[in-house]
Amino acid sequence: MKRLIWTGMVCGLLVLAVLQNVEAGKYNPTRSLGDPFAGFENLPSVSGQAVSLSDFDKADVLVIVTTCNSCPYAVEYEQRFQEFHQKYADNPRVQFIAINCNLVKDDSLEEMKQHAEKAGLTFPYLFDESQETGKDLGALRTPECFVLNRERKIIYMGAFDDSTDASQVKQQYVQEAVNATLKGEAVEIAETPPIGCLIRYKRRR
Repeated sequence: MKRLIWTGMVCGLLVLAVLQNVEAGKYNPTRSLGDPFAGFENLPSVSGQAVSLSDFDKADVLVIVTTCNSCPYAVEYEQRFQEFHQKYADNPRVQFIAINCNLVKDDSLEEMKQHAEKAGLTFPYLFDESQETGKDLGALRTPECFVLNRERKIIYMGAFDDSTDASQVKQQYVQEAVNATLKGEAVEIAETPPIGCLIRYKRRR
């Protein structure tokens, strides 16, 4: 009898593990399309102001990118992020946010401020020392992009576009997701594999 109970418990755990794996995204280990974003409050930014998710309540589409200063892939994409931000600077329906979750010297808030000024970045660039935003999104890399709808549910996650070389880009995944959402249409390509450096999450015992 004890053996049967133990076997049943093991089978139950295996089924649960399989179901959890099915629910996760194809490339995201913990999040799937349609999952809600928990949000954030009073994260410090390179502008010196504290920023909360509620500051973007007017936006129908919110693009969040996990990024940093120290990853060459992230740096390679910065001007593309800046151009995207500028494109919608006068359109409150679309907002762009970059969040740094790395806890290393080169990615400190002071380094972020210097880096943003030198690169001419004007989009909201936030520092999350708790790393909770990255964890809540299931983000693993810099850069990694998430497009959220008005209900702040994930409708796209993955790469910004299809090439780390700007001159070779043929498909702009984030832009296409934003365009479709603004038109009230479904996002055709809703998940792609992100390419970049691993986020340096703090280890927990």
